[in-house]
Amino acid sequence: MPRLFIGLEIPDDVSQTLSLLRGGLPGARWIDPENYHLTLRFIGDIEAGLAHEIVSMLGRVNRRPFDIRLDGLSAFGGRKPRAIVASVAPSPGLLELQAELERLMQRVGLDPEGRKYTPHVTLARLRDTSSRQVADYLAARGLFRSAAFRVERFVLFSSRASVGGGPYVIEDAFALEEPSRVAMR
Repeated sequence: MPRLFIGLEIPDDVSQTLSLLRGGLPGARWIDPENYHLTLRFIGDIEAGLAHEIVSMLGRVNRRPFDIRLDGLSAFGGRKPRAIVASVAPSPGLLELQAELERLMQRVGLDPEGRKYTPHVTLARLRDTSSRQVADYLAARGLFRSAAFRVERFVLFSSRASVGGGPYVIEDAFALEEPSRVAMR
């Protein structure tokens, strides 16, 4: 049974910039830059037949490319921080794509996602890191901002059951395309 999720790849130049933020936080398990991604919809462990149905549904998505930018660092987990993440600046194209993917996954029988969608790129998972240590880290690096980058496809990733952070494998990719122009006669 593959463990699947739908996501966006992070361009190499942005990954390289994010990787410079690694270090300086006790208890952090830093994600390898080649495994940075932005999750659109977690699917989970599923049977091969359902995986094929999902691929078929994803092939029907008809969306335009859009730009996104990473804007700021934050932590998930409140008083018991569990992750350092790069936030995503508001992007209507991203939210529309994610909402469509959510509808499609429910149509194939998956339960609705239980949490409000918060687009982010996980940089580190935390263990026994105090909220004070996280606050100090964010005070020094939290104003991070990437260059905007074009999203021209989304991908279906698989992962092995592991302690977070990959490795992730691209199982299939789905292009976002500009609508074709019909010649006027």
